[in-house]
Amino acid sequence: MTDSSGAPIFLIGYRCTGKSSAARELARRLEYEFDDIDDQIERQAQKSIAAIFAEDGEPAFRDLESRILLELCGRRRTVIALGGGTLGRKENRSALSAAGPCVWLTASVDTIHGRMAGDPTSAARRPSLTNLDSRTEIETLLAARTPHYRECATLIVDTEGKSTSEIVNEIAVGLALP
Repeated sequence: MTDSSGAPIFLIGYRCTGKSSAARELARRLEYEFDDIDDQIERQAQKSIAAIFAEDGEPAFRDLESRILLELCGRRRTVIALGGGTLGRKENRSALSAAGPCVWLTASVDTIHGRMAGDPTSAARRPSLTNLDSRTEIETLLAARTPHYRECATLIVDTEGKSTSEIVNEIAVGLALP
């Protein structure tokens, strides 16, 4: 699937699967722009995701996320990292399917849990979405979100034990990119 149209390329998957790092490097490689929906949400709301959840609630966050996703779907020559829950709404999945290829980055629960524990900004920036302990939350949300990721995935890349460069190479080969 060579992308001569310049359609955006979306990286989807659970938190801490490497979406932002891989999207940034893939964008450099393709000479595309890079964007991250979480960054856009925080910029437009002028507060952190954690503050949006605390002050406005998850429905307000998801509404803003959906609006920004529609804007991002209209971009060209951009690699975009999406939030782990962005695909929760059917209209978001429909918009993505029409916009461009979606690469689903996967990792095991153990790997995700370890990466989250090792990333102090993750907990500060992104709130817990349940009252469960972190590992059980990952297992529960991952099980609920997997059908949505699968529905939108053009390509699936397992990030276990791989460097960002290896992940980007696998994406480039899988999507027949330069």
